Amino acid sequence: MVAKVFRLNSGSSSAVAQFAKNSNPSEVSIDETKPYAELWMGTHPKVPSKDLQATSLRDLISANPKELLGEDIVKYYGSEVELPFLFKVLSIEKVLSIQAHPDKTLAKVLHSQDPKNYPDDNHKPEMAIAVTSFEGFCGFKPLSEIADELQKIPELIDVVGEDAAKEFISGIKPNAEAGSEEDVKNKQLLQLIFGKVMNASDDLIASKAESLIKRAQEQPEIFNKEDLPELLLRLNKQFPNDIGLFCGGLLLNHCKLQAGEAMFLQAKDPHAYISGDIIECMAASDNVVRAGFTPKFKDVVNLVEMLTYSYDDVEKQKMIAQNFERSSGNGESLLYNPPIEEFAVLQTTFKTSTGTRSFKAFNGPSILIVTKGQGIIKNKETGEDFKAEPGYNYFIAPNVEVDFITEDPEFTSYRAFAEVN
Repeated sequence: MVAKVFRLNSGSSSAVAQFAKNSNPSEVSIDETKPYAELWMGTHPKVPSKDLQATSLRDLISANPKELLGEDIVKYYGSEVELPFLFKVLSIEKVLSIQAHPDKTLAKVLHSQDPKNYPDDNHKPEMAIAVTSFEGFCGFKPLSEIADELQKIPELIDVVGEDAAKEFISGIKPNAEAGSEEDVKNKQLLQLIFGKVMNASDDLIASKAESLIKRAQEQPEIFNKEDLPELLLRLNKQFPNDIGLFCGGLLLNHCKLQAGEAMFLQAKDPHAYISGDIIECMAASDNVVRAGFTPKFKDVVNLVEMLTYSYDDVEKQKMIAQNFERSSGNGESLLYNPPIEEFAVLQTTFKTSTGTRSFKAFNGPSILIVTKGQGIIKNKETGEDFKAEPGYNYFIAPNVEVDFITEDPEFTSYRAFAEVN
């Protein structure tokens, strides 16, 4: 009989380090001088999960794909070894690179042309759920805010050029209807400004970044967001005189999430994670096109060409959790369901009442990670109980009903899953 629920082996102050150590104390030793930023869960060939016997999840699935993935998932996605999603925990103390991810069409082209920098041919829409207070960049600021900066901040004007600045200020229509000719023109003007920043010389960026930081210290009142000067100063300490101060700090939305809040980033949306601990789920890909706050390869030509240039208010990036009707009993389950096919994430807590919460069978595979408290995961098919503590993560096959059992009101878990509708 194939095991349909089994423990995966994950592998201070970082939630990632704490989870890895608690989940596998005999194998994981924490070096307090090193950062621990990402914990991957899934079948991605770069870092596939393993069970407690050190067999990779890819190998386990390939031996029994129809039982562990489900016939619908195998047929729809065409793979007998891959989950359609990649699940992560991220602990961010230093800003991660400003980046975007190609859609499926572009990913195939980039992978064919440059497999070293684009290791697969899949898209990478992603969702972040805050475990602690979190801040990041997500999408471009509203056009009126950028126009205001182009009138008030000399360093930004110098980087983009006076002609481009004037063209943007005079040409934008901030209230344009989505999809209209005015909206198309707005996005062209936004692309013009972003392209000017990304193609500026290193010497110009370094000089103007130094001046920008001095202005943030001496004239914070000229910035249109009260917290922007402090943010620029903080980012500059991490990446001195970096282009990210302009393409991120001045052009992108500064998004703040409290624990339990989430945001979704579609393919081709620029973003960066600044600080905090998050649960992240994405389509199974590792394709990244970088813009700033990184020493790694920047593909400026493709980046400027590929972006959506959406300029919605930051609040529109946030996701509203939904009640999950396929569970019952004590506690509460909330569904984060982005507008894509590859994944959704279920958060289960027991703050309202401890005891047992029962889940009907899912029609596809799932991975569960516990982030707080202690409890039991029961496989109702076999009656087997599995200990659940922070950092413990489990694979649950399709068509398996499970119970979460706890007397700990802190018991919290996240479960990423895929189903074919």
